[in-house]
Order: sequence, then C-alpha cells, then structure tokens
Amino acid sequence: MLDVTRKLVELLDLAPIGDDHFQGDSEDLGFPNVFGGQVLGQALMAASRTVENRLAHSLHAYFLRPGNPRLPIDYEVQRVRDGGTFTVRRVIARQDDKEILTGSVSFQVEETGYDHQFDAPEAPDHEGLKSEHTYALMLKQHIPEHLQESFTRERPIEIRPVNPVNPLKPEPREPAKQSWFRAQGELPDDPVLHRCLLAYSSDFGLLGTSLAPHGVTFMDRDMQVASLDHAIWFHRPFRMDDWLLYDMDSPSASGGRGFNRGNVYSHDGTLVASTAQEALIRRRPRRD
Repeated sequence: MLDVTRKLVELLDLAPIGDDHFQGDSEDLGFPNVFGGQVLGQALMAASRTVENRLAHSLHAYFLRPGNPRLPIDYEVQRVRDGGTFTVRRVIARQDDKEILTGSVSFQVEETGYDHQFDAPEAPDHEGLKSEHTYALMLKQHIPEHLQESFTRERPIEIRPVNPVNPLKPEPREPAKQSWFRAQGELPDDPVLHRCLLAYSSDFGLLGTSLAPHGVTFMDRDMQVASLDHAIWFHRPFRMDDWLLYDMDSPSASGGRGFNRGNVYSHDGTLVASTAQEALIRRRPRRD
C-alpha cells in the first residue's frame, strides 16, 4: 500500500470515544471546506462498527453545514432497528456541537435471489488514459501559486477521466461523463473498508456533471457549489484496488440545484454500485 493510500485508510479508521460514538480526523484537500466524500466514508465506517455479520447495502445522507478541514469530526450512531434480515443505523456527524451531516445506513445479511443489471456502457479502457494528477501537473503553471501545492498533490484515489474538462477554460458539453478510478496500491481483504473507500470516492466529479452543459466548473469564482445530499447503493462485491468505471449523468438542473446520477462498474462489466446526488449550483451576482 502506498503511503498516500495508507493515510486515507487511517483517516477512515475512527477512534471510539464512548458508546456508539466515534471521532475522525479531517483531511485538507485544498477545498474551503471538508471534502464531502470524507464525511460519507467516515459516517459509513462509524455505522459499520456497530453491526456484525452484515454489510451495508445503502447509505442516504444530507449535508447540513460545511465542515472545517482543521477540526476533527464526532460521529454519533443511533441503533434504529436490528431485524432478522436488515439492520438500520442513523449517523450524525458534528463539529463544535453542530451537525454537519445526518444520514441513515441499511445493512443486510447475505442472500441469493433474482439477478439482473444494465449492461456496462461503452468506454475506452483505462490504459492509455491520463490521470487527473497528470493533467493537474500540466496546468500547474496556470494555477495561482497559493493553490499549486494542493492542486497537484498526489491522491490516494487515481482517477482517469475519459473526456477531461479543462477547469480553467470549460466549454459547454453534454451532461454526462465517465472516469476510471481505483485506490493506489493493494488493500486488505476487508469489504467494509472497500465500501467506505467507494463512498469516499463516489463524491469526486459527480457534482460537476450538472455543470457541464453550462460551461462552468467549481473553479469559477462566480459559482457557489456544494453537495446537498448523497446516496449510494452497493449491489455486488468489488475491490477498490481494481479499476472501476464511473458512468455519470445529470438529467436535470433547475432552481439553483443540479441532480446527478452514477453507476459504478467493475472492469469485467459488473454493476457494483449506484449513486445519486443533488447539489447547489448557484451563480453569485457579480459586483462591479
């Protein structure tokens, strides 16, 4: 496992601070606020720590306040139901005694049953595609000096966009995109960790899908963008250290909000997870 990936695994390894209460550090990725995927991954880990012999099949969360990347986050887990087949947990994330995220996670015993899926969409293979890190290095000289280090830092999740957007000169395009991604280095055989890492990774790029038709990105100083909620469904087993295809689209944007969806496929075309997210995509009025 690479050092940068080990740090992410340690970030998701929460410390118990009382009955069904946990604490996690925050990671500064150069954004003004805590990366939403970090809170999702840690919330899922907190809930999973209170469940035995069942894996999460869905997570639904609302982002209530922006998080401070310089402060730890406390997670309270509430035991809603322990049924014969399903288990439900509610998770509340807090900083300075204020809620920044609330969500619910449902767990299920392993079962067999009917099985079907959409075929994987056509996409070029990850081989031959450049990583986002490579593109960041190519753009480094055009980035403000105080942002260069965070913009070009090595990431634990390698992302290779199929049709990359220049964040400094975006052009309108269809509200759909694809990218391959994986954790860098080999990971332990822990399905809970792999689910938490996928929850973390699923927030990368999803919001930007609803911006694509409008020729703007999160780096536009006139834009106020933030994830409002996030849902993820885990369909089938997967590994985060194998390549996964993230196929995203945005069916609608209105009222200052953009709706985004995603399907995650393994390299052999198996549909392993799906996501949905609504985001704030508000253009601030310009001041002369």
